[in-house]
Amino acid sequence: MSDLAPVLQEFFTRRLVSQRDASPATIAAYRDTFRLLIGFASARAGKTPSALGLTDLDAPAITAFLQHLQDDRGNSVRTRNARLAAIHSLFAYAALRHPEHGALIQRVLAIPGKRRDRTDVTYLTPDETDALLAACDQGTRTGRRDHAMLALAVQAGLRVSELTSLTCADIRIQTGPHVHCTGKGRKERDTPLLPATVRIMKAWLAERGGQPGDPLFPGPSGQRLSRDAVERRVKLYHQRASAGCPSLAAKHVTVHTLRHSAAMRLLLAGVDITVIALWLGHESLTSTQAYLHADMQQKQKAIEKTATPGSRQKRYQPPDPLLEFLENL
Repeated sequence: MSDLAPVLQEFFTRRLVSQRDASPATIAAYRDTFRLLIGFASARAGKTPSALGLTDLDAPAITAFLQHLQDDRGNSVRTRNARLAAIHSLFAYAALRHPEHGALIQRVLAIPGKRRDRTDVTYLTPDETDALLAACDQGTRTGRRDHAMLALAVQAGLRVSELTSLTCADIRIQTGPHVHCTGKGRKERDTPLLPATVRIMKAWLAERGGQPGDPLFPGPSGQRLSRDAVERRVKLYHQRASAGCPSLAAKHVTVHTLRHSAAMRLLLAGVDITVIALWLGHESLTSTQAYLHADMQQKQKAIEKTATPGSRQKRYQPPDPLLEFLENL
């Protein structure tokens, strides 16, 4: 067995599991990265995966792999950079185990992430949100489930992973009604629920029944809905709602669009950006600042505070001779 296999196994069992206590989602993402990388490197070097060594994963090989992700697999720059971050993490660990490959490892660690264009935030207006919710056929149990699920998503701003992992016990409708969820990095947070959402969730819980630990939004067999299943439901209702709300047809609507809509509703209501970051479970304000760029009302207010183009501005006159002397230096 080569030097790559042991260090890769130790990276997962010792570094990620024992030392970092990484979440199952992180381990799965890293696992998928190295499945793709090992398969690519194996074909490139003409070796079986277990015969690959660290020298087969030098900087040119990693660069070719990253290009393969974008050109052949059609991955986005965000995905490409996420794969590179996993590779960097492995090589940083390998530097401690194999100092004899220090030069090779440093060249891999020096591969930079790729810059990406900031895309505009897509969000729904109140009318578009109402049209999307109205597209759910509440004459069926599936339609009522989906109506409750989308209403909760658009009010609480939940990620799709947070939405699918909710249990019946996570909806607290007593005093101080809120939804309890576990987000990225296994960070727990509670999000208040509006009276309208409380009524919807109370009705759904009564119909749903089940035990506290059961999935809040189950599939046909009582299992948790998958991410893809939820996205397909959103796509279905988007298509239905677009017929009566033409502005929806021009938008790409996903569960994350509903999350953006929740954030923009708070921003337009004058809620401070730090509170919005807490509401969404953002680790850094940098993520939340994207909503400031999307808010045209804020930009319009800034324009209104500026002088009219072509108007003559009065020159500031120092009130004191000493200040005037300093101004003229």
